[in-house]
Amino acid sequence: MSKAIVAVVYHSGYGHTAKQAEAVFKGAGKVDGITAKIYSVDDDLPWEELEQADAIIFGAPTYMGGPSAQFKAFQDATSKTVFAAGGKWKNKLAAGFTNSASRSGDKLASLQQIAIFAAQHGMHWVSLGLPPGNNSSTGSEEDLNRLGFFLGAAAQSNADQGADVAPSQSDLRTAEHLGARVAETALQFARGRG
Repeated sequence: MSKAIVAVVYHSGYGHTAKQAEAVFKGAGKVDGITAKIYSVDDDLPWEELEQADAIIFGAPTYMGGPSAQFKAFQDATSKTVFAAGGKWKNKLAAGFTNSASRSGDKLASLQQIAIFAAQHGMHWVSLGLPPGNNSSTGSEEDLNRLGFFLGAAAQSNADQGADVAPSQSDLRTAEHLGARVAETALQFARGRG
């Protein structure tokens, strides 16, 4: 039976996106046959390990209408380490997640930017795969995808609350769902190649 590697690469400014990244990592790691790995862009990234991954899930907080500057610096660094070196991430799977203080908070702009980044590397994008939650009179803040994003996992953390309180459990379960969905898709790709 084929196995696959799913890497989570993220930046977190205040710890909220780190919690989301851990949930994505947890979801991927729960899938049999998956080796899940997690990396912060604040650390020295092991480019060779990312090259071995079947899927990379990217995450960043949304600041001022886009991914954080630290995540953008990581994206820019890939132009020499990955892109110019022969398209080392071509045909890998990709997905994304983000967090901001507002319910919308221009998170879609961040997810679009991350998806374009993945497309520049020739990667295949995996969407969230959930209908919008909490969008009817019978909906709840506990619904998966309570913020109604399709492109990736979105979370909301109140600006006056630390990572010990936010994001919500439903947002973390949504992130976990994304990790598992990408992991399951990575296995399908690995088995297809086999």
